[in-house]
Amino acid sequence: MIGGEWIRTPLPNKWRTARLRDHVRITNGYPFDSKQFSDSDGMPLVRIRDIFSREAEVFFSGEPVPEAIIESGDILVGMDGDFNAAMWKGGRALLNQRVCRLEPEPTVDRRFLLYLLPAPLRLINEFTYSTTVKHLSSFDIQKIHFPFPDIATQTAIADYLDNETADIDALIAAKQKLLDLMAEKRRAIVSETVMRGLDPTAPLRPSGIDWLGDIPAHWEVERSRWLFSKRDQRSQTGEEEMLTVSHLTGVTPRSEKDVNMFEAESTAGYKLCFAGDLAINTLWAWMGAMGTARVDGIVSPAYNVYTPGPRLLPDYVDALVRIPVFAQEVTRFSKGVWSSRLRLYPEGFFETWWPVPPLDEQQQIVEHISTETAKIDRLRTATENSIALLKERRTALIAAAVTGQFEIPEAA
Repeated sequence: MIGGEWIRTPLPNKWRTARLRDHVRITNGYPFDSKQFSDSDGMPLVRIRDIFSREAEVFFSGEPVPEAIIESGDILVGMDGDFNAAMWKGGRALLNQRVCRLEPEPTVDRRFLLYLLPAPLRLINEFTYSTTVKHLSSFDIQKIHFPFPDIATQTAIADYLDNETADIDALIAAKQKLLDLMAEKRRAIVSETVMRGLDPTAPLRPSGIDWLGDIPAHWEVERSRWLFSKRDQRSQTGEEEMLTVSHLTGVTPRSEKDVNMFEAESTAGYKLCFAGDLAINTLWAWMGAMGTARVDGIVSPAYNVYTPGPRLLPDYVDALVRIPVFAQEVTRFSKGVWSSRLRLYPEGFFETWWPVPPLDEQQQIVEHISTETAKIDRLRTATENSIALLKERRTALIAAAVTGQFEIPEAA
């Protein structure tokens, strides 16, 4: 673990370094009995997933543990996964295990402490090796050394960073809102086009299918059982390209993704999936985990593979199955007790109804979608890059300020 290695630049002459253990009291959370968790009854219970929010998702209905009670303004550190720190803003609550509270002594400004913590926590995270989930202990935190100017300087730095980061955060929030609007527009373009076509003046007729509504009068409607055939061919060697099926990216080669998941010792017997085939993740179909393969490969034997017939273009199929309303429709034909455990089997998939435009119109639709979404994707990439730069600027500004690399301007 680290002490002061994260301080990679000389400090001002009047500054020194100090250990957190000498100026900060650390309180560990308590392992509350999950049998007494509730949706609304009792005190809010803060877990790792809650520390950046203003409210907890669960409540503890049992007897509170006084040592685990926290208040708004307390600094919390998540001790599993990617270690992080945040100031709790949700009022009086209980602190669950794997989260700890840092209570600074009067010698440390709590906002100054909150600003400097992410840097050493990131470095600890880099040095912590684990094949599963990384864990942090309160002893690791106690060993951290930090820049220690006088309390007045700490407060001045915190005031300055409050103002500067607020401006940066506002820009990031505005750009994130733009990303959300772009994603919404992208979905709208695809949904409207695959279900209504390109001609806004084309006469419509009722499809007779709830999820489709009105469709162009010259389009057909057909059950998928007459549009697809099930493919159940198996790999003899398992040496083909492994394909993943995701609700975010559709069907893609695993080699193109940064995945960290269980891999079978042998993929012999996995299902063959050829370019143009529709692959459906049986367990996550209700989330939209399906799409058309772009290359030949293999998928999990638990998935299902279908080959479109001559009335459908594979690219049109991919566009249609990736819209949210289609995922909602296949959910009706999925089986399972809980919504998160629904499975879409072939007999259910073959019950779905599809719009079937003429082939030349399907081609025009996919070309239009490709052109319009490419414009949005270029803007999205540029916006994401600008957000990344703003975050880098924010991190660099904080690092420079808490290590005294520039003189803090006096407040006007």
